Amino acid sequence: MTSITRMSVLALAVSVIALTGASASANDSRLIATQTAEAPSADTPAADLRSALDQLLGEHVQLAADATNAALHGRDDEFKAVGGALDSNSKDIANAIGSIYGKDAGEAFLGLWRSHISMVVDYTVGTASKDKKMQDKAVGELMQYTKDFGAFLNSANPNLPQDAVADLVKHHAVTLKAVIDAQAAGDQAKAYMELRTAYNHMASIAEALAQGIVKQFPKKFG
Repeated sequence: MTSITRMSVLALAVSVIALTGASASANDSRLIATQTAEAPSADTPAADLRSALDQLLGEHVQLAADATNAALHGRDDEFKAVGGALDSNSKDIANAIGSIYGKDAGEAFLGLWRSHISMVVDYTVGTASKDKKMQDKAVGELMQYTKDFGAFLNSANPNLPQDAVADLVKHHAVTLKAVIDAQAAGDQAKAYMELRTAYNHMASIAEALAQGIVKQFPKKFG
């Protein structure tokens, strides 16, 4: 487990998670309902934005699941490799944010995005070692992170309500946590079923973010 802990710093190998059992489906709908922008049609900047966010966030959750599975089962080389790919994905997401809100915002986003990764690694390591205290500490830190993440996005875009964003991240957490727990139990069939749910949820996040950005910058994405 020592090698896994070291790689948590080097590889930054898990995803944006706030481990909590609260369901956010109603709040997802509330966030989307606050957006007045119409769904983008094909071949428009708005459609390109939505497509890019779909791709990046879907890749994010897939790589996160690959990383946790490797870590939980002691596949250190795979864990390092997936961690590198996951961090590249994190940079791509931050660059997408920076292309809209500026370089400083992109760098701030990347720092915030990465800050929670070691917390999730802690949860994964705690799960593998059956260390409930470590798991609980990670959960508490990540629950605070959801609030910070919601506040950050709301400060950049008032069309993204802080509480609704936090709830979206929580639901992402719930679904990915289910993947990690199934992986730790050795139930790969359940793990992949849960991964499908986690992957599909990322489309809801991409939709809400895209709609909020399009509403904020209608001339750029109209």
